[in-house]
Amino acid sequence: MDYVPHTPADEQRMKEAIGIAVLDDLFTDIPPRFRLRDALALPPGIPELELAALMTDLSARNRLPALTLMGAGSYRHWLPAVVGHVISRSEFYTAYTPYQAEISQGILQAIYEYQTMIAGLTGMQVANASMYDGATAMAEAAVLAAKTLNRPKLVVARSVHPEYRQVVRTYAWANGYEVVETPYLSTGQADLDVLGRTVDRDTAAVLIQSPNFFGVIEDIAPMAAITHAPGALLVAGFTEATSLGILRPAGALGADFVVGEGQAFGNPLNYGGPYLGIFAAAEKFLRKIPGRLAGATVDKEGKRGFVLTLQTREQHIRRERATSNICTNEALCALAAAVYLVCLGKNLKELAELNIRNAQYLRARLLELPGFAPAFSGPVYNEFAIRCPDPAAVNRKLQTAGIIGGYELGRDYPDLADGLIFCATELPTKADMDQAINIIRD
Repeated sequence: MDYVPHTPADEQRMKEAIGIAVLDDLFTDIPPRFRLRDALALPPGIPELELAALMTDLSARNRLPALTLMGAGSYRHWLPAVVGHVISRSEFYTAYTPYQAEISQGILQAIYEYQTMIAGLTGMQVANASMYDGATAMAEAAVLAAKTLNRPKLVVARSVHPEYRQVVRTYAWANGYEVVETPYLSTGQADLDVLGRTVDRDTAAVLIQSPNFFGVIEDIAPMAAITHAPGALLVAGFTEATSLGILRPAGALGADFVVGEGQAFGNPLNYGGPYLGIFAAAEKFLRKIPGRLAGATVDKEGKRGFVLTLQTREQHIRRERATSNICTNEALCALAAAVYLVCLGKNLKELAELNIRNAQYLRARLLELPGFAPAFSGPVYNEFAIRCPDPAAVNRKLQTAGIIGGYELGRDYPDLADGLIFCATELPTKADMDQAINIIRD
């Protein structure tokens, strides 16, 4: 397709169509004092040695947290050194899309191994070569279900991560689907009675998450039964990938799709991304899942090789029949996840157990504080919701000591305005957590 820039007339027609007078009207959400009006006032050039010293001095002003006790979709785990070593190799680090399989055997094998491990962890028959993040993976699964069944309704539990629900609503709006949210109980789990009354013959998919946004583990099997009764499909999500090391796979409990965020597998916290969208499905959806699949084969000499087996996106063979317009992948992040999982192997279960023990210790210590109480009674993995007299004051105290505190639930749940979500992975020691408790108490 030839590149043709917009003419002034084109721009005027677009502005009229969306109801703005000038292009700056597109940025009204950004306060004026933060908008750049003039060119940056950069100083004259300086020698490289002086520049390095200047940048080092500027970087010293950053206040890096000494401890992180927040999860809510992003998790700080120990990253084995081998992960960074492998993904920094030039043949991987610069790889984008392995269009020519015959010269992309390394990245294709890495994707194949990644898919195999994800399929095993989720209890599904097939997993794709990754997506943007967990939110888009869930939304893509919802739209796929709606298109497959030709039904207009998506049912989403309110215990699903708020950002995931927002992305689902955006996808649904673009495709003309209805989104219905169902409440949660005092356990922090989805209300199965309301779910049963909401799911009907117009429902394409039910979207749940386990562990959910509150860190509570959902009972997936009865949800699957409720969903399948009228012929709908169950999309089971997660945000904390290490939970897959200890929880029974959602695929084994009746889920049709298992989607979620793979950041916890070998990818560091990095200002919100890039992240890794995990997408696994039952085999009957093999030719409909978005993204692409790498497969193993043999050449005419009987030697093992790897190929792109399916490419459903619009840039490839399906064109206008594509099931998704996702037009890139997170291959480097998926490679990091594959290396991480290979390093841990069966020790992933032990890692998950350590996360549980740390979370239970932190939760018990917090509940010793005056005015602190559990928000929910359901079983949790490595994060949990706590009610306290003043969440903002708690976080200010921790922040002053260089500690990232809990996620303030009032941002997304008005009925939980006094709630905080705390998280403890394998990294905080008991001394770290005790220190945090003492800071809050003082």
